[in-house]
Amino acid sequence: MTLSWKWGGLLLGLVFFAAVLLVKPIGVSTQFVILDGILWDAVNPQIVVEDPAAKHGYASPNPYLNKGGGKYAKNVANPLNYSFVFVIAMMVGAAVSAFLRGGVGRRERTMPEIWRANFGDAPWKRYLAAFAAGFVVIFGARLAGGCTSGHMMSGMMQMAFSGFLFTIAAFVTAIPVAIWLYPAEEV
Repeated sequence: MTLSWKWGGLLLGLVFFAAVLLVKPIGVSTQFVILDGILWDAVNPQIVVEDPAAKHGYASPNPYLNKGGGKYAKNVANPLNYSFVFVIAMMVGAAVSAFLRGGVGRRERTMPEIWRANFGDAPWKRYLAAFAAGFVVIFGARLAGGCTSGHMMSGMMQMAFSGFLFTIAAFVTAIPVAIWLYPAEEV
């Protein structure tokens, strides 16, 4: 069963509304920082330490993890919280969805014609482009202090000025880049 984009958009909006109403706004890019902190803490146990004087009970010599009175340091020390579990659940949900559809078949691995026409059919180019694009997106999300789900979707739903500003900037950037990467075919 395939839902139309209209139903998908409506369901996504309902999920975001329910999350804001029942728990807190959805945002996921900070959890990549938390994962980095967990890995870093595994190598260097001094990166996050208990500190009764800190607002959240944990501190870090890293200024980013120590933000907000050690809020991120606490999440590194105790990662089984709503936000981190939410990100893991997104990945598990994607895997379950792929499994229920019969796995990732040839149809999903076939490159779109517009990609093939502009960049050829070498899979390594597509993988490299996907990795580079993902890196730019997560770097931009951290630079902006949040990702598209936090700023654009949750932020706009809460009528936050930063959400509208982020959305405008995203589209003002994305549309010219898409036109540059995928020029219209000559008629």
